[in-house]
Amino acid sequence: MYERDVTPKPIPFYLKPRILLLVVLVVVGLILFFTSFFVVDQTEEAVVLRFGRYHRTVGPGLHWKLPLGIDRNYNVPTQVIQNMSFGFRTERPGVVTVYSSRDYPEESIMLTGDLNIVDVEWIIQYRIVDPKAWLFNVEDRIKTIRDISQSVINMLVGDRAILNVISVDRTMIESEGQELMNQLFKQYGLGITVTAVKLQNVVPPKGEVQDAFEDVNKAIQDMNRLINEGKEAYNKEIPRVKGEAQRIIQEAEGYRAERINRAEGEAKRFLAVLEEYRKAPEITRTRLYYEMLEKVLQNAESLDLVDKTLENFLPLKELGGTGTTGGAR
Repeated sequence: MYERDVTPKPIPFYLKPRILLLVVLVVVGLILFFTSFFVVDQTEEAVVLRFGRYHRTVGPGLHWKLPLGIDRNYNVPTQVIQNMSFGFRTERPGVVTVYSSRDYPEESIMLTGDLNIVDVEWIIQYRIVDPKAWLFNVEDRIKTIRDISQSVINMLVGDRAILNVISVDRTMIESEGQELMNQLFKQYGLGITVTAVKLQNVVPPKGEVQDAFEDVNKAIQDMNRLINEGKEAYNKEIPRVKGEAQRIIQEAEGYRAERINRAEGEAKRFLAVLEEYRKAPEITRTRLYYEMLEKVLQNAESLDLVDKTLENFLPLKELGGTGTTGGAR
């Protein structure tokens, strides 16, 4: 029977106890060194536990702790705004964001106050403000945030009619939702604060209901367009008509003032003539007669005056030419 020698081979080199002790001390020293320090980023705060119990919270920088797992640090991003979406998911954020094609009706389908169904997609933005509370007060933090956010938005949508949810009350739902979420998160001691609630897409469910609402929205848009066109025509035409009316009124006022001034002038002139007539009737009568003739004949051409009694001989016309106007008395 074949026998095999199983005697262990001798160690090729010999470690002295002093060298072995030195190696052990170096290894232990490295372990102690690398487990005694930790770094906290500028966007973080670190919670330090000692034997599994909360010990302290530290800010950014290099910090010391007890080694060998006696102290453990957990870095929490307290300066980062985090997002959580409802009714949709983002597959790849960036300049051109890519969204998941999957629907999440269990999150987005809601019942409105007038017993209609609406599909609401929204996001919340929050920031961790108390890292100790964030780590220890709630076991399932993400599920708690989602459940509270869904209950708040469902309540706000359920208090309103569908047309208000789709149009005029969006901003109110966002502001009230942020306030209510912060109150509930504070009661739960979650250690976060909601910085924004944004409704992304609020539409009726797909199908006949959505088609009907699109027709209603189109009719509303057409109504608003026609109203705006009417207001534009009104604003264009009314100032022009008012200006024309003002011009006519001013012309009438000017004509009125002119007629009054002329009448007053004629009256004063008549009174002045009357006064002169009373002083010298014959002279005044003759002067008025000549003034009347001058006024009547000032535009006359080729006029011959003949004395009806032929007592005065008028100048003869120039032969072959235009007659010369003559006059008697």
